Amino acid sequence: MGIDEKLSILTELIGFAKSDGKIKDVEYNFLLSIAQQIGVNKDTFDKLFKNPAPKVVLPSESQRIVQFHRLLLLMNVDQVIEDEELEKIHQLGLKMGLNIQAIDKTLDVMPQYKNNIVPPNVLLDIFKTYYN
Repeated sequence: MGIDEKLSILTELIGFAKSDGKIKDVEYNFLLSIAQQIGVNKDTFDKLFKNPAPKVVLPSESQRIVQFHRLLLLMNVDQVIEDEELEKIHQLGLKMGLNIQAIDKTLDVMPQYKNNIVPPNVLLDIFKTYYN
C-alpha cells in the first residue's frame, strides 16, 4: 500500500471521528495506533487534522472491508454510538462500494458482541455470505 492510500485511509478515519464535533482522547489514541500500524509517523499523522489528504479509492475489496472494520472499531472506541454515526458509517460503506446487505447485517449483529466489536472473522464471514 502506497503512502497516498495510507494518508487517505487516515483522513477518512479522522473525518469520521470529527463527525460528532470533537475528537476524544481515546479516539485520537486509537487513530494514532492505526497510523503507526500502517507506517505513518506521528508528525505526518497530526498534520492530517489540518491538511487532509486527497481521497484515494482502495483498489481491492479486501482493503475496503478492512477499512470498514477500522471505522466500526473507531465508532465503538468511546463506547457511545450515536444514530448519526450509524448513518454515516452506513453511507461510508456504500461509498466504498461494499454490499449493502453485508453492511446492514454487520450493523445488526454488532450489539451481540462485547463492546459492540464485531470480530474480524465474523465480519469476513458476513461479507463472504453476500458475495457468494
